[in-house]
Amino acid sequence: MIEIEVQNETHQTQARIRFAAVPRIGEGLRLREPDGMWASYDVLDVWYQKAEFGDVWMPYLHVRMTPGEGVLPEDPYAEDYGEYDAGYAAIGGGR
Repeated sequence: MIEIEVQNETHQTQARIRFAAVPRIGEGLRLREPDGMWASYDVLDVWYQKAEFGDVWMPYLHVRMTPGEGVLPEDPYAEDYGEYDAGYAAIGGGR
């Protein structure tokens, strides 16, 4: 198992998680949300840094929630989604 530090852009958190292999850029992961629910995340970046001990390189992942998985209230683009949906007629002819 490989221990990887995952930096979550969506929640601005960091966690160390064990993987069987290092995920590649563009791959998806399922991570547990702070509220206990599972959500999909996309790998944005993978990099390696030399550890403080020996000749060991530690992997790091930078992830963000997959679009469409959920819009968080603190998401700066959340208002854009509301405007996009407002352009369509509602069922029953109301707007």
